[in-house]
Formats: sequence, structure tokens, C-alpha cells
Amino acid sequence: MRDDAWRVTASSYAIDTRFLRLRKDSIELPDGTLIEDYYVRESRGFAIVFAMTPDERVVLVRQYKHGIGRVLLELPAGSIDPGEEALHAATRELAEETGYEASSVEYVRGFVADPTNSNTIAHLFLARGARRTCEQNLDVTEAIDVELASFDELRAMVRDGTIDCMPHVAAIYAVLDLIDR
Repeated sequence: MRDDAWRVTASSYAIDTRFLRLRKDSIELPDGTLIEDYYVRESRGFAIVFAMTPDERVVLVRQYKHGIGRVLLELPAGSIDPGEEALHAATRELAEETGYEASSVEYVRGFVADPTNSNTIAHLFLARGARRTCEQNLDVTEAIDVELASFDELRAMVRDGTIDCMPHVAAIYAVLDLIDR
């Protein structure tokens, strides 16, 4: 395979906030073409949690997402904080968003979320034995309703587009395949 790596000739941050870090690169392509304003969204990544209750129901969250401007149904998920491990982010987000904790949490795999314009990795975890143990502890930007779904209901929601956020769809199919459901 050819080495098609792009060479960064200059880099700066156009935006650097808690909610968005956007890097502006000047790059040289392998054929010598120069691009002065290629933007990359930087991230520490995020954790997605496929949490199953002891009676094999899946914990879902319904919440407004401002980027798309509508309410989505998803698996619990959230950003990895500075210095935090993905596993800790997964267990923290599950408890904060849903009030659920699990008896076991295992890493399933990572997904490249948007390789063209972002360095974000979505880390998928399978949480078994999830039980409601505490109240939600939501961020100021969150208003979350918690729902439970059977495997059949979950599969139907992915198929009919009720759940349509791509990393979550991929996560659901990956776990259903892993647990052979």
C-alpha cells in the first residue's frame, strides 16, 4: 500500500472550549497540493454503554441533542473527561444518566466515529446485571428520560430508525452479535 499520509505544515486552534475543540491545519497532500484550512474536531473520545438488566432488558436514554436539533433515543453514553479511562467514563455516565450500576462491565471494542474530520473513538462497553441504585445526576445540558427495551424491541427500533444515531446503531448490532441475540 502507498504511503498516503498528509503532512501538516502548520496547526492552530480555531476553537478550544469545554464543548468543542477545533484544530485548523495547513496540509500538504502526497501529490504536493496545499490545503490551508482543513479542520479537525479533537476529542478524548466517548464511552457507549449497552447495559442489560438481570431480566435482559436494555437501558436506553431519550434526550434532546442540540447539534441535530431533536430528541434521540440512544444507549447511555458520554465524553471521557481529562485524565479519565474509558471504563471509568462508561460506569460514571451509566450512573449519572440513568441511575443504574452494573455487576460487571466489559470492553467490547472501539469505533472510529468520523475519520475524515475528527479523531474521536467511541468505546463500547457491555454492562451486565444493571440495576437502578441511585438518582440521576445530570449535567446542566441534560434532561434524560430512561427507558427499558427487550432485545426484540431494541432490534425493531434500530431497523425502523427509532434509534438512528450511527455509533449507537453500530454498538447495538455489535453487542447483539457478541451475545448471539
